[in-house]
Amino acid sequence: MTSTLGTPVFSDSPARDLVCRGCGTHFPLAAQHACFECFGPLEVGYDAAALASVTREQIERGPKNIWRYAGLLPTGADPASRVTLNPGFTPLVRADALAATVGLRAPLYVKDDSANPTHSFKDRVVSVALTAARALGFERYACASTGNLANSVAAHAARVGAPSVVFIPFDLEQGKVVTTAVYGGDLVAVEGSYDDVNRLCSELTETDEFEKTAFVNVNVRPFYAEGSKTLGFEVAEQLGWRIPAQVVIPMASGELLTKIDKAFTELVETGLVEAPADGWKVFGAQSAGCNPIAVALHGDTDVITPVKPTGIAKSLNIGDPAAGIYALEAVRRTGGWMDYADDDEIRDAIRLLARTTGIFAETAGGVTVAVLQKLVDAGRLDPDAETVVFNTGEGLKTLDAVAEQVGPTYRVRPSLRAVREAGLLD
Repeated sequence: MTSTLGTPVFSDSPARDLVCRGCGTHFPLAAQHACFECFGPLEVGYDAAALASVTREQIERGPKNIWRYAGLLPTGADPASRVTLNPGFTPLVRADALAATVGLRAPLYVKDDSANPTHSFKDRVVSVALTAARALGFERYACASTGNLANSVAAHAARVGAPSVVFIPFDLEQGKVVTTAVYGGDLVAVEGSYDDVNRLCSELTETDEFEKTAFVNVNVRPFYAEGSKTLGFEVAEQLGWRIPAQVVIPMASGELLTKIDKAFTELVETGLVEAPADGWKVFGAQSAGCNPIAVALHGDTDVITPVKPTGIAKSLNIGDPAAGIYALEAVRRTGGWMDYADDDEIRDAIRLLARTTGIFAETAGGVTVAVLQKLVDAGRLDPDAETVVFNTGEGLKTLDAVAEQVGPTYRVRPSLRAVREAGLLD
């Protein structure tokens, strides 16, 4: 619904309006996430001239966080207006040992977003969404979450002294429960799946009691989604203003994949990078326990059948993915593919990534690396093309996934003789 709190004012913002991704109808910039004409999702529309005025030099003079791309985002350039932990500009790690192990000959990079303030890429989307929410006049911050988003919303609210209320499935990993509750906001465990949680939050946005509450992934979702573009912007800049030939991206709702692809498109359209001669290919990764988008692609259909999620990759457990149809479009248009990994493959991939790069990923990262291996083995991914994979979260949040597979390799008495007898001095 259109916010009753007033029209936002974003200083120096290139944002023009909200545009329906389904029928193309335009709406004013406001707290609205669905089209009144066809009920399709809305996204931010931009003034093309304003975007084209942004230069590499301007970006490079900016802060070492997502706000260096303020001229390409909808929330304006005024630092005082932001609700942010200043995430972004996370490491792009060259992964030669991982490349050799999975069978890639060209450079492979891991974009490691576990280095963000609350250790996931969600800090990017929350910073943009809550900055928009503040401009819209919202007073409390909220979300439906599988864990990482809950961490980030609670932390952002704490930073600016605002109340928060976040809703999670009751069976979430304990690490993500603790790393949300520690910030002191309200944490509501819902007896149901993430899709049940999201449905409840959508209903709450329509109540008088939640009129001044911004649900980052519901009523201010168009702004929230734009934050994901900064991952694509950073990768291109960190590669020397070049778009990689291939990217492998984890999928829950499918929105992260669509926005990274959108970032590459905008970089070309604004002249910040040259279009690659052969374009770029986008690949999606899902868990076998929640893979409706990949199954639709494998079945050559646009019909995404909702599923009841299972498996250890809970951060990707969205059984009815809102942006699934748009993820399918991006993958098909770029000539990419999607695949999925089961729990054992996810665990093995977490350990593979850790021992070859020093990056400890949560289960979503394990999904991405496992699918990377499958794509190479199936001949879907070009082994001679530069590739970037995305690790979106920190492994310390999902310790249970690998706790039974790792541990001490030796146990010895505290003596030199015991160490020698164990073979450690050979």
